Amino acid sequence: MTNNVQKFTLDKVNSFSLSQIILPTQTSNLFPFSVALSANELSIAENCLCSSSVSGSSEQIAAITHSENSAELVVFSDISISLLSKLILACDISLTALTAINDRNNLISYRFAVSVNDLSTARQKLISFAEANNIEAAILLDAPKLDTPGLLVMDMDSTTIEIECIDEIAILAGVGEQVSAVTELAMQGKLDFSESLYQRVATLENASEQILADVAKNIPLMMGLETLITELKKHQWRVAIASGGFTYFADHLKDMLSLDAAYANTLEIVDGKLTGKVLGKVVDANVKAECLTLLSKEYNIPHQQTVAMGDGANDLVMMEAANLGVAFHAKSIVKAKADTAINTSGLDCMIHWLA
Repeated sequence: MTNNVQKFTLDKVNSFSLSQIILPTQTSNLFPFSVALSANELSIAENCLCSSSVSGSSEQIAAITHSENSAELVVFSDISISLLSKLILACDISLTALTAINDRNNLISYRFAVSVNDLSTARQKLISFAEANNIEAAILLDAPKLDTPGLLVMDMDSTTIEIECIDEIAILAGVGEQVSAVTELAMQGKLDFSESLYQRVATLENASEQILADVAKNIPLMMGLETLITELKKHQWRVAIASGGFTYFADHLKDMLSLDAAYANTLEIVDGKLTGKVLGKVVDANVKAECLTLLSKEYNIPHQQTVAMGDGANDLVMMEAANLGVAFHAKSIVKAKADTAINTSGLDCMIHWLA
């Protein structure tokens, strides 16, 4: 079986962005389009709309086969052909087809079916490549679908919000430096989380409950959070927080953002003052994963439609429990084990990782 393709030499198109060559205005029912990219040449199925400003040649080649369940590479429309070529070389993958172009939250992403020898290695190489080149990209396998109800469970501190609440509380309580140093070690996985939490909370003994209210009223939401939640809710997704932080803030966010659930730790407060103790079972890495499992059962969400996002080592078990684990502005240990990462963009970038 053969395909008619348009061929472009890379020296003529290297400086062009992807969307300047493959126009985003494709007819959706014609997907997928055969695509191949080598060190010297870009080949695209002839029925794919390409820019008329760049000359190419028409040839007949053997049809490139791809599986519906093959891995996908997702990149944004502004990536240059040159950088895309370097990306597939660095990650040791090959493009086989263009499967979709999505226009979501004012950004356009391109989804390519790819052949890959070692998915885990390719993903890690991509995370490093993306960070080094200041781009966002993902290699996905059987990605959750946006238009099918799903479940997203997110960490709270430094994920749904820009701050670590316990660090902000500690600053107001006069023990900021002492607590933030312990927080950083815990997020890097260098301290047991529960132990570090008890240690940090103990320093807050006799602090006024008012400092919690002061932090809550000025709590800065992470960029893209509201857009992400709004878009997911349009498609009947469930959205929840599972946090090693505190119910005072998690419940505040649940009410503010109309989240489906929020799990966090409860600070003991007596006579308007913190006692320096945590009530009940600590929401650690394993409990976070249990929250995702419980919610997926409660809402009858299949595993394939589950996503977990976080930035610290205590999010890794939850990310492993989900079909898709996303490291968001994360520590190195998290990026090293995540399915994909968002390095500099807002949370709403995740919408493009969904099929």
